[in-house]
Amino acid sequence: MPPKSSPVPPSRPAGLAPAGDQVTPRSAASADLARYYAAVQNDLLTRGLLRTDGGGPDTPYDAEDLERNFINIAFYNEYDSGAGLPTGGRSQGFLSRWPGSVRVGVEFGPSVPLEQRAKDKGAVENYADRLGRLTGHQISAVSRGANFHVFVAGLDDGPFVQERLRRLVPGIRAEQLDLFVNLPRDIYCFVFAAADPDRPYGYMRAVALIRAEHPDLVRLSCVHEEMAQGLGLANDSPAARPSIFNDDDEFALLTDQDEKLLSMLYDPRLTPGTSAEEARPVIRIIAREKLGLSL
Repeated sequence: MPPKSSPVPPSRPAGLAPAGDQVTPRSAASADLARYYAAVQNDLLTRGLLRTDGGGPDTPYDAEDLERNFINIAFYNEYDSGAGLPTGGRSQGFLSRWPGSVRVGVEFGPSVPLEQRAKDKGAVENYADRLGRLTGHQISAVSRGANFHVFVAGLDDGPFVQERLRRLVPGIRAEQLDLFVNLPRDIYCFVFAAADPDRPYGYMRAVALIRAEHPDLVRLSCVHEEMAQGLGLANDSPAARPSIFNDDDEFALLTDQDEKLLSMLYDPRLTPGTSAEEARPVIRIIAREKLGLSL
């Protein structure tokens, strides 16, 4: 989206500008966290996890699997609606998705190196285009006017992100802001999405945080999962395979089944606000169609 022209650029309050080309050196605590996450990634790779192949002959699934996984992932939520952190359980809900265009903007904390910013910006932009093709929905990366904000930020960047969010998301809850400075180490990344007050099952804004201390593959994995979850696939399911919507870390990137799940989510035959039981007959038909089976 081209920038809108203005004869007199509006002034921006001090401390609220996005990070420019200046890079703030990482603190010792941030450097320690980066070493920890590098060791985590190495351990996962050593155990054959974080696969990037999208699934294969060793991960078959059928229409019944696709139907069940869609219901478990799209109609339940692993996050607390207030704080945005996983609850350890799940709450049953209704189908939710974006009714309007999804405009993805990416910002970086001051401690993120320039080379990493360029790499991650390209990853977010390419993935936004891919999500648009998969869903048939209007999803694109923008330089301004975003309603889906992706922050790549380090341990030292919490206050910067909080100030940006106060400006970008009026009315954001204090407990949500606190996440950006008090995130537990075992939470690698997260997303929360807000619904339109007049359309409780239609998202109007989302914010994702990707820890900058992660090595390349884990950061990309976070981009894939959090952006997809922010579109409406809000839950994880241990039965979903091959899938990134599974806490076992087997797959790092969007899989063949995940692509079908996203396409199903934005199928016009499904209506936001319906329950799993109401939607099940239509879901069964769509799942069979996705696998080329007769109805």
